[in-house]
Amino acid sequence: MTDLSAFPITKRWPAKHPDRLQLYSATTPNGVKISIALEELGLPYEAHAVNIGKNESWTPEFLSLNPNGKIPAMIDPNGPGGQPIGLFESGAILLYLTDKTGKLIPADPIRRYETIQWVFFQMASIGPIFGQVGFFNKFAGREIADKRPLERYRDESRRLIGVLETRLKGRTWIMDDDYTIADISMLGWVRNLIGFYEARELVGFDDFPIVGAWLERGLARPAVQKGLTIPARG
Repeated sequence: MTDLSAFPITKRWPAKHPDRLQLYSATTPNGVKISIALEELGLPYEAHAVNIGKNESWTPEFLSLNPNGKIPAMIDPNGPGGQPIGLFESGAILLYLTDKTGKLIPADPIRRYETIQWVFFQMASIGPIFGQVGFFNKFAGREIADKRPLERYRDESRRLIGVLETRLKGRTWIMDDDYTIADISMLGWVRNLIGFYEARELVGFDDFPIVGAWLERGLARPAVQKGLTIPARG
């Protein structure tokens, strides 16, 4: 029996299957990218729902694994050298999973780094900017009378979607015919932007048909459809 007692998070979210990857997450864009990757890879894992509406990600147990207080976080009981490893930050987890399996990223070193740069593009640009659009368009920010912040994030969102539109021209996926963690990192964010964040018209999403077609292809993948609902809301 694998012993995960060294990780305090397992006291709040006990592992029924400690020999499997332990995922602590919610169905947000950053959360589902990991569940999608795990489903695509076919790795056995156990998902624990972290209720961010109840601030569970700010509990001492969660912070012991992810000091940034954001989902997701993960424990691999069979990490490097067979030792357990705890990880946080979704981009780092995606890279770890590709290193562990040798899948979802090109083997060629040049194409590998090209893939990583697009993951970083999501982490540094699309994620933060789309999140701000959500705040100012759907959540408390919509009550602010001064619409200049919303307009700024709207315009920057359009620019970023344009970057994707240019990259995807003539390509099936971000890395040509290779479906990779670059696509996985962005699918949930683009989906949320036009769906949950209700910003389709705001950002003029229909002006970017290539991105729209890429999103449809991604969402049609069975692993993506399943991953979008994991972990189930508690």
